[in-house]
Amino acid sequence: MSTQALSRSRPKRASGGWRHAAQVLVRTLAAVFGGYFLAHAFSALGASILPFSRPDRVVAGALLAFPVWCAAAIYAFGARDWKRAVGLPLALGLAMLGLASLLAEQALRP
Repeated sequence: MSTQALSRSRPKRASGGWRHAAQVLVRTLAAVFGGYFLAHAFSALGASILPFSRPDRVVAGALLAFPVWCAAAIYAFGARDWKRAVGLPLALGLAMLGLASLLAEQALRP
């Protein structure tokens, strides 16, 4: 095949290639760090409100945080735009940490 035919068969690269790479990077960071933040907040809230003994609440909250982290990572790549991919896990995590801090006395129960 000639080089001319090869160049015609390859798709043209979009002019915004760096934008796509930046969005993938932001979504990856949102999945890793935003997901971790959301999972941590969920674990703290779970340790406050679950109806078990204190060690069991902590372990159950930590174990239930892993699916939350996975769901946040899936959401980061499935969100409509990068602002939602970053904003929603951050907002939910802040709300959960706020609620967990309000219930801090309840977390100290045996």
